[in-house]
Amino acid sequence: MTELSRGLRRRATLDDIPDADLDRLRALGFDWVWFLSVWQTGAAGRQVSRTNPEWRAEFQHTLPDLTDDDIPGSGFAITGYTVHSSLGGDPALARLRERLRKRGLRLMLDFVPNHTALDHPWVNAHPEYYIAGSELDLTKSPKNYIWVKRAAGDLLLAHGRDPYFPGWPDTLQLNYGNTATQEAMIGELLKIAGQCDGVRCDMAMLVLPDVFQRTWGTRAASFWPRATKQVRDRVPGFRFMAEVYWDLEWTLQQQGFDYTYDKRLYDRLHQGHAGPVRDHFRAGLDYQSRLARFLENHDEPRAAAAFARDVHEAAAVITFLSPGLRFFHQGQFEGRTKRISPHLGRAPDEAVDKDLGRFYERLLEVLRRSVVRIGPWHLVESAPAWEGNGTSDGFVAFAWQGSNGERLVVAVNYAPNQSQCYLRLPFTDLAGRQWRLQDLMGTATYEREGNDLQARGLYLDLPSWRYHVFELKAS
Repeated sequence: MTELSRGLRRRATLDDIPDADLDRLRALGFDWVWFLSVWQTGAAGRQVSRTNPEWRAEFQHTLPDLTDDDIPGSGFAITGYTVHSSLGGDPALARLRERLRKRGLRLMLDFVPNHTALDHPWVNAHPEYYIAGSELDLTKSPKNYIWVKRAAGDLLLAHGRDPYFPGWPDTLQLNYGNTATQEAMIGELLKIAGQCDGVRCDMAMLVLPDVFQRTWGTRAASFWPRATKQVRDRVPGFRFMAEVYWDLEWTLQQQGFDYTYDKRLYDRLHQGHAGPVRDHFRAGLDYQSRLARFLENHDEPRAAAAFARDVHEAAAVITFLSPGLRFFHQGQFEGRTKRISPHLGRAPDEAVDKDLGRFYERLLEVLRRSVVRIGPWHLVESAPAWEGNGTSDGFVAFAWQGSNGERLVVAVNYAPNQSQCYLRLPFTDLAGRQWRLQDLMGTATYEREGNDLQARGLYLDLPSWRYHVFELKAS
C-alpha cells in the first residue's frame, strides 16, 4: 500500500489496488489472497513500536533511513475488527472482496485470538476479559505486565505472550479461562466471517487449554471446536488456517482447522538433509493435504537470504510440488532479501532477481496443472544405482497422476554432492510401451523403455541441489 501511495502521491486505500494486479494474481493460478494487517490499530501500540529499543534497532537495520512515519505499529496489536480508516474502512474492503470474487479469488484476513492492543475498548468496558497481574507478578516478570490507565482506575494487566518468550509489549493477554472472553471472541470471528472467506489465525495454539494453562496457570475450556463450528453454521465453507508450532498441527486440524502451518518441513529443508525431509512426507495424506507449505512468510527470513540460490530452487520444488496448500509471500518471486517487520509500513528498495523470477514463473506454470491440485500423490522411493553407492539417500521424489492420464515425476537431489539412483515409480502400466520424459522446469527430454522402467525404475544422475519435474507420456 505504501508503494501504491508513492505512485499516487496520496495515501492509497484498498480501492486503489489496480484491477490489473488482481488479474495478474488470478492468471498466475492463485486461489486466495491474504491481506495482512487490515484491521484498526491504535496510538498506544504505535508508540510502543516506535520507542522499543530492540525493535527500533531491527527497523533501522531494515531501513537505514528510518523515520517514525515508517513505523505505523504492528497489525497484530488490534483495537477492533473494523478495517483501518487509512485503508478506506469496511466499505473499501467490501468493494475489494467483490472485485476478487469476480475473478475467482477468495479473501483471507487475520484473526488474533490471543491478545488485543493496549488501547482496545474492552480495557475500559470489559477488563475482566484480560489476565490481571499482581505486584509480585510485576516484580518477578517486569517485561510481562503493565499498568494500564483507565478512567475507572488503573489496572495491572499481562502482556500477550507464549510460554517461552517475554510478552509482546504492545499487547494485552486475553483470559480464555473466562467463558465471557471466549464468547466475545467468537462474536468477533462471526463478524469477520461476514467480511471475507477465511481467516489466518495468529499463534492459534496459544489458546489450546493445555498451552494456556502452562502459560498462565489458568484452566480454560476448549475454544476452537466451538468457534469453528459456530462460524461454519453461519457461513458454510468458511476456511480456517492456523499459524501453529510445537508439533500441534494435527491437534488443531482435529479441532476444526482446514489448514495448519508446516513449519517442520521448512526447518528440515533449512537443515539441508534429504532423509528427514523425505521422512516428513511419510505422514498420512489426510494430514498432509491440510498443511500450508511455505519457504518464507512475514515471520521468517526471506528465502533468497536464508537459502543459497541452488538450494532455494531445490527447496521450492519440494515444498510447492508436495500436497497441501501452497503459500507464497509477496516479494518471494522477485528475490527480496530483507524481511519486513509487521510494525513497518515501508520496505527498502531492492533489485529484482530476474533469474529467480523466471524460475518461479516455470514453477507456477506447473502448479496451474490440475494434476498437482486434485491428482493422487505418491512419495517415490529411491534405490541405489549400484551396489555400494549411497548417494541415492540424497533424493526426494514424488509422483502425481491425474484422472485424464496425466503423470508427473518430481525428483530433487537435495544433497551437496552428485547423486545417482533408480526411482521406483508407482505406475503399474509402464511395460510394453516407450515413454517420453519432458522436464517442465528445464529443457531435458528423454525416451525410456517401459519394461525397464517397470523392472528397475527411472535412472537419475543429478548434480548437487538439481531437480527434474518430468511429464511422463507414452510415445
